[in-house]
Amino acid sequence: MNTRRPITALALAAVLLLAATSPAQAGRDCESAPPTAQAVQRGLELAERTARALDASGAEVVVLARAGQDLSRWRLRWSHLGLAYRDPYANGAWRVVHKLNHCGSDQAAVYRQGLGEFFLDDPHEYVAGYAVPTTDLQTKLLALLQDNRRIAQLNTPAYNMVAYPWATQYQQSNQWAIETLAMGAEPAIGSRDRAQAWLQFKDYRPGLLRIDTFTRLGARMTSANVAFDDHPNSKRFAGRIETVTADSVFEWLAAAGLATGLQVQR
Repeated sequence: MNTRRPITALALAAVLLLAATSPAQAGRDCESAPPTAQAVQRGLELAERTARALDASGAEVVVLARAGQDLSRWRLRWSHLGLAYRDPYANGAWRVVHKLNHCGSDQAAVYRQGLGEFFLDDPHEYVAGYAVPTTDLQTKLLALLQDNRRIAQLNTPAYNMVAYPWATQYQQSNQWAIETLAMGAEPAIGSRDRAQAWLQFKDYRPGLLRIDTFTRLGARMTSANVAFDDHPNSKRFAGRIETVTADSVFEWLAAAGLATGLQVQR
């Protein structure tokens, strides 16, 4: 039986996900074969190693990434971000709050998972990346991440894998994570517009993908979760597609003094 439920403003029940298969994945379709026993074992082993590393760090909250898809053609290593925290109500076990796309569709929702399932999404590479926020930011984020209403507050269900960072028509997974981090850092933030303004003030610079017209048209026609109409025409027609990448978030966190540099766990 599938026990996964999205966290929404109307449905506030938090669920620890136990199933190895799932109907919502970060940009993947649902026709993929179930993970093999070897893949499950490798995912759980990575989760165990990551949990030990996070415990040793002394952190209560980290920004966590996985290499779910091979993005090397774009010179990117990490595909998907989540906000992980040590759950004081579960003997200090680590939980990950993140946004997942529904089976390659144009919809997504926010979920809470254990580390095990976070790494069971058929990753391209069994490796984790994380950054430890400042003590003050961790304290603010820990309270936020346990509050289902606030977790869902900045979620926009309309999903676009290459959503423009300074628009609110769509939202992709990494964009939800960084906007929610902004809301945690500045409690007065109550909307995506204000979160994006704060990120610009803090000099966040999105990743830049160079995508030609032919590739853009092909992606838009064949993928429900890809759109370019929220990007400024001047950038879109020049093939300069800006979007929130996990790599750019890690670089910015360190440069802005909001977190340590990237740590890698294999």
